[in-house]
Amino acid sequence: MAHYPAIATYVRRRATSPDDIADVIAETFTTAWRRLNDVPEGDGARLWLYGVARRTLANHFRGEERRAALAVRLREEITTWADSVVGAESAYEAFKRLSDDDRELLALVAWEGLGGAEIAKVLGCSRGAARLRLHRARKRLAKELAYLDPDYLRHGQVTAAKGRS
Repeated sequence: MAHYPAIATYVRRRATSPDDIADVIAETFTTAWRRLNDVPEGDGARLWLYGVARRTLANHFRGEERRAALAVRLREEITTWADSVVGAESAYEAFKRLSDDDRELLALVAWEGLGGAEIAKVLGCSRGAARLRLHRARKRLAKELAYLDPDYLRHGQVTAAKGRS
């Protein structure tokens, strides 16, 4: 503890935030405590502590840079996600307006990943009947989506045409 004022001053001159200063000083002396047998005697201890504080500050600043970069990346992802959620909210609103049977049928396909034969077994009908019910449910969903977003049908037709070419 004899070198605490010198190390604290060293760190204060290099870090700006009081929290960062406290963290770096604490980490420096925690390292010294863990490596007590490595600490030299006399004035060598002060120089050794300066070295530990220097490396601790470098690690701290690298961590800050990583956190800042992560924050920027997260902001970008959240913005992208928020933009896509607007469309998802509209789709969910259209989905909620369907009958219980249509919602269940579409959910079996989209959420459960079931195919035609599997859907037919769940519904207790033939494959042809399941395929027809699914076709009709999709048409009703498209109609609801078009009601919420009039450009939906035009966009859907352009996308379908691109898929065929």
